[in-house]
Amino acid sequence: MAACMLPAASRYSLFIFLRDSFLSPRTIYRLSSISSGNGYTSWRTSSSSSSEPPTADTCAFRGHYGLLVKCGSLRKDAQQKHVLQRLAQLQHTMENYSNSIYLNSPPPGPSSKDQLTDEEGSHVTAAENKGSATEEEPSPPPPPPKGFYIYGDVGTGKTMLMDMFYSHVESTRKKRVHFNGFMLEIHKRIHRRKQSLPKRRLGERFTSDPILPVAMEISNEVCLLCFDEFQVTDIADAMILKQLFETLLKTGVVVVATSNRPPDDLYKNGLQRDTFLPFIDVLKEHCHTVRLDSGTDYRRLNRAAARKLYYLSGEPGAAACLDALFEELASSQKSVTGPRLLTVLGRDVTLEKTCGSIADCSFDELCGKPLGAGDYLEMARLFDTVFIRHVPVLTLTLKDQARRFTTLIDNFYDNKVRVVLLAASPLERLFVHTGGDDERDRQLLDDLGLSGEAAERLTLFTAEEEIFAFQRTVSRLTEMQSESYWMTGDRSHSKKPSNTHG
Repeated sequence: MAACMLPAASRYSLFIFLRDSFLSPRTIYRLSSISSGNGYTSWRTSSSSSSEPPTADTCAFRGHYGLLVKCGSLRKDAQQKHVLQRLAQLQHTMENYSNSIYLNSPPPGPSSKDQLTDEEGSHVTAAENKGSATEEEPSPPPPPPKGFYIYGDVGTGKTMLMDMFYSHVESTRKKRVHFNGFMLEIHKRIHRRKQSLPKRRLGERFTSDPILPVAMEISNEVCLLCFDEFQVTDIADAMILKQLFETLLKTGVVVVATSNRPPDDLYKNGLQRDTFLPFIDVLKEHCHTVRLDSGTDYRRLNRAAARKLYYLSGEPGAAACLDALFEELASSQKSVTGPRLLTVLGRDVTLEKTCGSIADCSFDELCGKPLGAGDYLEMARLFDTVFIRHVPVLTLTLKDQARRFTTLIDNFYDNKVRVVLLAASPLERLFVHTGGDDERDRQLLDDLGLSGEAAERLTLFTAEEEIFAFQRTVSRLTEMQSESYWMTGDRSHSKKPSNTHG
């Protein structure tokens, strides 16, 4: 075991990107097939046999988990261990993996009756091409490695295992991101690409599709994408996911994702879900689906609590306690208390009371305004502690605010931001599954021209998604009140994030 725990020797990868627009796909493919480095041959050698002995890195990956169990930081969990072993196999495969061979591959081959285009642009039939060929076409590359879609109930360790896997993959071309943040970036890239198109003249139609080039940009940047909290609640996201991920996965990007929902339940009851279903097929084809659901929410287990961080509005002196805690934390900041202006995507967001890395906000300030994941990510970057006052009981009538609150907590949790709350109700009773059929809902249904079964499905979707997401929010807020989370989130010390059962 000691040998297994040794760090792996340094590895160097040669990535060849041929972006010369004057080369045809066939020419690029021929060049890439004879170039050295982490292409088809070296990856095939490392992944062709599942019986190869584990490397030092793979042992370190498993050993890290074993040590956390041994020292009492984690409990023994057979389901976690099973998922860990599956991820360790993928981590071994990823050691010498590059998706450059898929980026350089030609489009799908035509049938014998189809025509091919040679480098000079003239058309020849497949038979004529075969007869005149002076060199043998290289064999097609093997299928890319399959990723993983890990789903299960809240707090069972999905995020923890994915992050452990990610930290042991030695590659500069990897990215770990919350799914909300990823889709935000996708929409920004699509917007930039649309803005770069020439102005459309009256009566002129453009058929340019920005999704494919955006997907290719990402495939050129990374060969491993790890997503936390894979969920689809936005019809705009739902409509682009199939084409986006089909391109990413077919160009060799390996995806590992966590979710509370099985793939077949993604975007359940969502508008125009029929057009979303092909994406589920693409996801299941390129990712192993693994359930991690031991029935234990590790965030709710007894753990040392930090100082009191959740106050009820009705408690005598609750607001004064928050004031005192803010002053205590602010005393160590090299700043004065005052408002702070944040600029997010060209918009100004003002927080009225901040001091250094601390923000003291109201619920309405954070969730009563049209803010989103981008705003919350910027706050997470700037602040390590956020006070949230006057959190109301969240009924389905307040589902917009509830949706923003869950997004806020997801992004804060993902970035280890500490929170202190003043709420109208205890955490377990903060979200009430009532309401939702208000005048604004009926107006939305009228605007969309929906009635009958379609209207019922929309109501089911909006209610069910909020209820489902808030279960995760309650679980995460429970962990965020622990001493270990509070200490981890203190950015005044250079502490590495500890592993949690995410």
